[in-house]
Amino acid sequence: MSPDPAAAPRFGYGTNGLADLRLDDALGLLADLGYDGVGLTLDHMHLDPLAADLAARTRRVAHRLDALGLGVTVETGARYVLDPRRKHGPSLLDADPEDRARRVDLLLRAVRVAADLGAHAVHCFSGITPPGTDRDTAWKRLAESLDPVLQAATAAGLPLAVEPEPGHLLATLADFHQLRRTLGDPENLGLTLDIGHCQCLEPLPPAECVRAAAPWLRHVQIEDMRRGVHEHLPFGEGDIDFPPVLAALATTGYEGLTVVELPRHSHAGPHHAELSLPFLRRAATTATPTDEPRAPVPLAAVPSASVPATPVSSAPVPAAPVPPAPVSSASALDASEHPVTPEGSTR
Repeated sequence: MSPDPAAAPRFGYGTNGLADLRLDDALGLLADLGYDGVGLTLDHMHLDPLAADLAARTRRVAHRLDALGLGVTVETGARYVLDPRRKHGPSLLDADPEDRARRVDLLLRAVRVAADLGAHAVHCFSGITPPGTDRDTAWKRLAESLDPVLQAATAAGLPLAVEPEPGHLLATLADFHQLRRTLGDPENLGLTLDIGHCQCLEPLPPAECVRAAAPWLRHVQIEDMRRGVHEHLPFGEGDIDFPPVLAALATTGYEGLTVVELPRHSHAGPHHAELSLPFLRRAATTATPTDEPRAPVPLAAVPSASVPATPVSSAPVPAAPVPPAPVSSASALDASEHPVTPEGSTR
């Protein structure tokens, strides 16, 4: 089936930006505001993936989503759900096999929850390379850790959507393709594309990133951001031109949720949720998709990790002109040179 350039985008809002609300209240708010779905982060304040009665809680959430007419993607970026002292720890890259197994178990739980909720996809990310760990070892750990999760997602009929995350081992589209090749290009391995991350560090402009990612795109996160600064911003406070991005999503035929991600704005979550949807709808209305979908950017057009780097920081810096200069994930995101740590990330 060819993509429908006139297809209306399906917007959602992430519960990691509504952390001060009960989950039932958050879902009701999003439905009342007119959102099509929700990016549901499994966390202790909402749907706790470690709760003894997880299955029963999941059934209640599934009924609530169905009653409200909300679609859902399950996200796994909770900061302290596994370790109260280490943000996003343990990760899939930790030296201790038991620690890696704890993260794998969380992702397997997420797959089961997503299947029970009828979710569009299960999201995950690699984690930051531990100090003293060489990249080859880190990639080996990542591939081995993700294999059972990918198998479980495939058995459940769900795509596993890996997100390139600034500061992580898997930070860019080029890194995603390295993982894909390492795992033998499994059909069920998909991509979560964060539009702000594209503005932050990708060598291509965000709309071109969408086209480059189109064959593997299973989940989209969206917010404003500045070049070289990993800070999730409300719309209009960064440098992204959104109509071309939404036009690219329409012409590539993406049918999943496009989820607003403002995790550092939970203190004003309902306010930002109320403002974000009209902004995105206006941007989608002014977008001008072409009559015929453009071909995806060839993989060769996505620069590899050998490209000279631009540092990525967690504090505002002047924006670069568009299109941005190439950025290397290997050097721009090496914590030993440019400390983009979990504490420096806005995730």
